[in-house]
Amino acid sequence: MAAKPVRALLTLAICTAISLSITLPAAAQKEKKKKNAPADTHTTIPMPDEQQIDYNISEMLGAWQLGDIDRLRQIYADDVVFVSGGLWAPPVFGWSNFLPLYQQQRARTQQVRLDRVNTYIKVSGAAAWACYQWDFGGTVDGQPMTARGQTTLVFEKRNEHWLIVHNHTSVSQPAPPTTTQPQQPVVPANTQQTQPQPSKPPTS
Repeated sequence: MAAKPVRALLTLAICTAISLSITLPAAAQKEKKKKNAPADTHTTIPMPDEQQIDYNISEMLGAWQLGDIDRLRQIYADDVVFVSGGLWAPPVFGWSNFLPLYQQQRARTQQVRLDRVNTYIKVSGAAAWACYQWDFGGTVDGQPMTARGQTTLVFEKRNEHWLIVHNHTSVSQPAPPTTTQPQQPVVPANTQQTQPQPSKPPTS
């Protein structure tokens, strides 16, 4: 019985070696072609700061929905601070402390939809802030869930890249149900409301 796993490992090793022997020369030929190819003279036109920040927010929300940690990491600074409104919890300091919390949360969530509206961005030199409202829908712990809230982000421009250094996200509390009270009749001022008098029997 032990021979089968060993044979499978040997087969895998042989297949890997064969594939490497095929792909490595091809890769070397591609490298030669790249070296001989003319240099790319295409230049990228930089986006205005407000547009770059708006793009980064879209990238951040998209990466959050997909669970793409690498893309998230490119948008957040190492020393980012996370504050959650609506929860009595201390701030989370640093990307390294936030990452395991995000991974735990994301593992419980499926079929994520996160839309944002009413975005406002303000840039002042190498600092900027943005606020927006968001609408969340998905499945958490196997149960459907919806929520709405708002987020404020603080950005800093470091090495020509806008990075999030502060994230404050709050969940809006649902409005309490309104109860209708029975309306009382309105009596005009300076008037006296009279009670109906019982009718007297006729006198003989």
